Amino acid sequence: MRQFTTSLALPAVAAGIGLLAGVAFAVGIITSPTTAAAPGVPGAAPVVAEHVMPGMSMPPAGSPAAASGQDAPVATNVVSIQNFAFSPAIVTVKAGTTITWTNRDQDSHTVTAMPGGAFHSPTLNTAQSYQYTFTTPGRFDYLCTIHPFMTATVVVTP
Repeated sequence: MRQFTTSLALPAVAAGIGLLAGVAFAVGIITSPTTAAAPGVPGAAPVVAEHVMPGMSMPPAGSPAAASGQDAPVATNVVSIQNFAFSPAIVTVKAGTTITWTNRDQDSHTVTAMPGGAFHSPTLNTAQSYQYTFTTPGRFDYLCTIHPFMTATVVVTP
């Protein structure tokens, strides 16, 4: 029986876990958030897979939609849909402002308030836009119904 030293075997295990998680993610068999890491490997980054629905397009590797973290609120009335993300992810406007979303991706997207909110765009193909006027103050979270991992927020001030 051949024995491997810990310094050689565990990084290989970590790489194998990452490969398996990547394959499962790509074929859509992971249905809930999971985290895996090679136990006992110092500095080994966990592999995180997000919700995957059969038939759902996924963002390109390394795209902003694939990265986690919060954006700082931006005062603007223009939002781009690009690289499977809304940019900026958090917009702050005054009541009465009309926001325009423009799809700059090759894939189709929607702009839909959640849960059951006031606005819902039709499917936006490349270069198409959608506008909505926010009349009341509040926080309005929204998503793309085609790619529900794409989320963003509009904060409306008085």
